Amino acid sequence: MIMKFWTTAAALMLASSAAYADSCATGKTLTDGMLTVATGNPAYFPWVMDDAPETGKGFEAAVAYAVAAEMGFDADHVAWIRTSFDQAIQPGAKEFDVNMQQFSITPEREEMVDFSAPYYTSAMAVLTTKSVVEAGATADVASLKSLIWGADANTTAVPMLGDLIAPEKSPLLYDDNADVTAAMQAGQIDAALFDLPTALYLSAVVLNDGALLGQFPADRGENPDQFGMLMEKGSPLKECVDAAITALTENGKLAEIEAEWLQATTGVPLIK
Repeated sequence: MIMKFWTTAAALMLASSAAYADSCATGKTLTDGMLTVATGNPAYFPWVMDDAPETGKGFEAAVAYAVAAEMGFDADHVAWIRTSFDQAIQPGAKEFDVNMQQFSITPEREEMVDFSAPYYTSAMAVLTTKSVVEAGATADVASLKSLIWGADANTTAVPMLGDLIAPEKSPLLYDDNADVTAAMQAGQIDAALFDLPTALYLSAVVLNDGALLGQFPADRGENPDQFGMLMEKGSPLKECVDAAITALTENGKLAEIEAEWLQATTGVPLIK
C-alpha cells in the first residue's frame, strides 16, 4: 500500500513537472516556476477586494490567476508584490513579471514598457448625481435623451454622446473633465460620459452625491480605453501572456470574470 501510494504521488509529480516543462513560460519568469504579479499599494475595489489579491477576489486578481493557470502556474505558484503606478511605467528592470493596475495601453507608454494583449476594454458609463436619479432618470436611452449633458470639448465625448444618446439639447462644453464634474456638482448639468473605471472613481471620491446610472457595452464606444498587463520592455514572457489572454478571451472566461466583478459587483446596469 505504501509503495502504491508513493508510485502514484511520484507519477503526479512527474506529470506536473512535465506540464510545466512544456509551458511557454518555462525559464522566462524572474523566479523559475513562479509568476510574480504586482498590484498597487493599496489595491482598490473592484479590481482587488479588501486589498488582498492573493484571494483571487476582484476583477484584476481573478484575471491574474486565470492567466497564470493558462500559462501553467497554479495558485501556489503565483507571488504578489506591490508597486506604485508611476514606478511601474518607468523604463528599466522590473521586480515583477507582470503588473496590473488598470494600465491603459498607449503608444507613449509602449516606448518604455511592454503591454500584453488587452484583458479589459472599458465600457462607457453615465456619471450623474443621486438627485438626478431620484428625479426619475433611468438606464435607458429614451430617459437619457432628456438630460442636460456636459462634456470636455477636447475629447471624443461629444461625438460619442451623439452616437450613443443623441440628447434633445446640445451638451454644455468645458475645458477639461475637472470642469465637467464641477459643473455637475453645481447642478449646471445632469450627466456626463466617462469610461467605467473613471466614472467609478469620480462617483465615489470626487462627487459628494455621485451615482452611476448605467453603462454601454464596450463595443459601442469609439477608441475605447483598453487595459494591458505591464511588463519590462522586451520581456520574453509577453508572447506567453498574450497567448493566455487570447485563449481566455476566446473561451469566454474573461467575459465571465468581467460579469462577476465589474457588472454584478459594481451594480452598474447595462443601458437598453
